[in-house]
Amino acid sequence: MLIGSPFSAFGTNLVVKDDAEQIERACADAWPAQIERPLGQWRLRAAGGFTGRANSALALGDPGTTMGDALHSVCDFAHVHGIDPVVQVIQGGRVERELPAHGWRPYDEYANGNVVSVLVGEVTAGSDDRVRVLDAPTPGWWRLTADTTEPTEAQRHVLTGGPLVGYGVAEADGHTAGAVRGAVAGDVLLVARLAVDPGYRRRGLATALMAGIGDWAATHGATRCVLQVSVGNTEALALYEGLGFREHHRYRYWVPWKDRAS
Repeated sequence: MLIGSPFSAFGTNLVVKDDAEQIERACADAWPAQIERPLGQWRLRAAGGFTGRANSALALGDPGTTMGDALHSVCDFAHVHGIDPVVQVIQGGRVERELPAHGWRPYDEYANGNVVSVLVGEVTAGSDDRVRVLDAPTPGWWRLTADTTEPTEAQRHVLTGGPLVGYGVAEADGHTAGAVRGAVAGDVLLVARLAVDPGYRRRGLATALMAGIGDWAATHGATRCVLQVSVGNTEALALYEGLGFREHHRYRYWVPWKDRAS
C-alpha cells in the first residue's frame, strides 16, 4: 500500500488524480468491509448495510473489464449480499464521467450526504487530561460512535478492523462525553467517527480529541492526517478548517436508475 506519495501536493492547490486514488485506497484499508472482492482495481464491498463506504464498490482505476460489465458485477455482488448497488467514485473523475451513459445517477437521497470532502492536514498533537486513547473500545465509545453499546458483527468489523486502531475517549463528570476513531497506516493518521455528547459540546472536547488521537498517532510514526466529511456538515468542516485542514478532493456515491437496478 502506497502511503507516502498521496500527500506530495500538500502545499499546492493541485489535485493529482493518482494522489486522490491512493488516498481513497488508504482510507478503504482503514475502513475494512466484512466482505471484499477485487474486480480488477475496483473493490466490491459489503458489511451488512453499515456505512456507505463499507457497502459500495470503490470504483478506482481499471476494473479489468468493460464499464458495462463491471457495473453489472457491482449489481450482482450487491444483490447476493443483500445491499443496494452503489459505487463510490472521485467526483469529476473518469469513472464518474462514464456512469450516466450506463444508466447510473448520483445517489442524492443518501441520508448521510452524497458529496464528501476529503480533507488533508498535519497531525494535531497536544495533551488534555480529559482524553485517553485506548487499545480497545469501551461501551461509552460504542454509544457515541455507533449509537449502541451492543454493536453488530458488521459494526465491530468495520470499526475495529484495518491497520493499527486507537479508540479516543474524552471524559467529563465521570462520563464518556466524546469519542473518536483513529487508524494509522504508514505515516498517515485516518480519523473517523469524531463525536461529542450533545450535553458536553462547546467545551473544546472535539479539539481535545483531535489532539489526543494526534499524540497517539505520532507515537506510531504518523505525521499527516486524512478526514472524510460530508459537505453538508458545516460545523465539522469549520472545526477542521480551524485546525488547518484543507480539501484535497471530493467523492460521491452513484446508484443505478430503478429500472436497471435488478
